[in-house]
Amino acid sequence: MTLTPEQIAAANKANLETLLNLTNKAFEGVEKLVELNMAVAKTAMTENVQNAKQALSVRDAQQLMAMQAGMVQPLAEKIMSYSRHLYNIANETQTTFTSVAESQLKKSTGNVNGMVEELSKNAPAGSEATIQAIKQAMAAANNAYETTQKSIKQAVDLAQNNFNAAANTAVKAARGKK
Repeated sequence: MTLTPEQIAAANKANLETLLNLTNKAFEGVEKLVELNMAVAKTAMTENVQNAKQALSVRDAQQLMAMQAGMVQPLAEKIMSYSRHLYNIANETQTTFTSVAESQLKKSTGNVNGMVEELSKNAPAGSEATIQAIKQAMAAANNAYETTQKSIKQAVDLAQNNFNAAANTAVKAARGKK
């Protein structure tokens, strides 16, 4: 199978578009991360000023201890909220990259399968066993890839569920220490 200049140009154009889309998605993730960090910084600054004013108005050590104890729960909740937002940004970006990679792999696999079919049509007599071995090896590789992908997706889902459970437990524990 020979490639024409038009096919090569089309493939290069498609690859460039894919690269640009992935670059844009990466920048979107960075923008969301910057926005999240700016919001956290602004909130922290405002709260620190309020806490400093409150601390300056404290009359004794007991009031100071009560004030500090009252800050623990909101701080734990904010940390967990930040972690969830951070995880969601990373997960969204990773999902897009994975989707593109899977799409590209499927396309490439189709191209290779097409080449093998073309090769088998033009192969010399007596090469049927070799062609069949190539097809079986490709099928085995595709099955192994699909099995691995399913396992990875299950592991990611399990990790996400465990993260959410741990986050909820930590927030509940912080609320329980009022």
